[in-house]
Amino acid sequence: MEQYDLLKQVIWAFESSGIRYFVTGSIASIFYGEPRFTNDIDIVADVKEKDVPALMKFFPKDEFYISEEQVFDAIRIKGQFNIIQPSTGLKVDVIICKEDEFDNSRFERVKKVLPVEKMQANFSSPEDVIIMKMRYYKEGGSEKHIRDIVSMIKILGDEIDKNYIVGWVRKFEIENIWQTILRKLNKTEEL
Repeated sequence: MEQYDLLKQVIWAFESSGIRYFVTGSIASIFYGEPRFTNDIDIVADVKEKDVPALMKFFPKDEFYISEEQVFDAIRIKGQFNIIQPSTGLKVDVIICKEDEFDNSRFERVKKVLPVEKMQANFSSPEDVIIMKMRYYKEGGSEKHIRDIVSMIKILGDEIDKNYIVGWVRKFEIENIWQTILRKLNKTEEL
């Protein structure tokens, strides 16, 4: 199974179970920006306890690792759980929707895209991917987040709603990170 086959399976499971979701993280930044390697798929989903039995049926135990207990715990604490395919090492991080102002905004801005041929999926808007990557950068300092953001903005250009980003940048108090990104963009434009 390839990464996009796993993505298809997860999307099919969520859509068949009537679970709201969107793909985010590196898969989304690769879709909107430049390709790079990633082994993880990040999905925000509005999984409820009533959804768990149906969801589990899509991931047979002989092919996938998914802990029903972890799923229930993730729902309870608004955390995350994993779907792992041990034979390939591929992993899906399912992040439970927090039902806060930002997650509500992200769900409203979901884009229906074709990440690969014959597969339609809900993706986080590029602006929301950028905002989350800045937040992850603040937490861990990984330069890959900055590179992904710069790549997305260079490729999408004026399609990016910078006013929307700035509003959340202020709310999350990450202005310094946004300024760093703008400086890097200006440097690449000067070359």
